[in-house]
Amino acid sequence: MARLSLLFDLDGTLIESDHLHHAAFATILAERGEALSIDDYKTHIMGKPNAEIMSRFFPGEPGQHAEIANRKEATFRDSLGASVEPLPGVVALFDWAEAEGIGVAVVTNAPRLNAEAMLTAADLATRVTTLVIGEECARPKPDPLPYQTAMRLLGATPSTSTAFEDSRSGLRAARASGAHVFGLTTGLTADQLRQAGAQEVIADFTDPALWAHLQAMKARVA
Repeated sequence: MARLSLLFDLDGTLIESDHLHHAAFATILAERGEALSIDDYKTHIMGKPNAEIMSRFFPGEPGQHAEIANRKEATFRDSLGASVEPLPGVVALFDWAEAEGIGVAVVTNAPRLNAEAMLTAADLATRVTTLVIGEECARPKPDPLPYQTAMRLLGATPSTSTAFEDSRSGLRAARASGAHVFGLTTGLTADQLRQAGAQEVIADFTDPALWAHLQAMKARVA
C-alpha cells in the first residue's frame, strides 16, 4: 500500500525567508545600478532555480554566474541568523506526521547549503530525512520531477501525497506531479496561488481546512 506523504517547499513555505532573498539579490543588482522591486522578485526569482535567475538578470556575465550566485547565497545565509521560527503550525504538523507514520520530505530549488542552513536554523533538520534539491535532479521545478522523486523515495503516490508551495514555479511543479496542492499566502495572493495551480489556499499550517483534508486522506487509506 502506498504511503501517505507531506511534501514541503522550503522558502516561504516552512520558513518566511523571501524578504532575505530579495534583499540579497537587490544588493548585488544595486552595485550594477539596477533596482529590484518586490514584484519583480516575486515574478522572476521566487521559487526559480539559480541558473534561470542568473541568465535573466546577468545575461552579459555568463562566466560570472556561479560566482554571483554563490555570493548571493552566502549573503542570504549570513542574514538568516542562527535561529528562525518556522511558520505557525509546522511543528505540530511534523509531530502529527511522525506519530501517524506519514512520510515527510522537503522539495526545494534552494541550493543544498541554503536548505540545510534553513532547516538547522528552524530546528527541523533532524526531522527531515528526505531532502530533494531541484538543482540536483535532472530537471528542477517547475518540472514535476523533484516532487516525483520525493514520492518515490517515500514510497508514496500522487493520490497519497499533499504538497505545500508558495511560488508560481513550485505550484506548477506540485500540481503537475499529481499531488493535492495547498498554496501558502506568504508571498502571493490567494487568487495568484489558485491561478498557478493551488487547489486550496491557507495562511499557515494551523488552518482547519488543512487538518480536515489530512484526516480525510488518512481515512481513505485506513
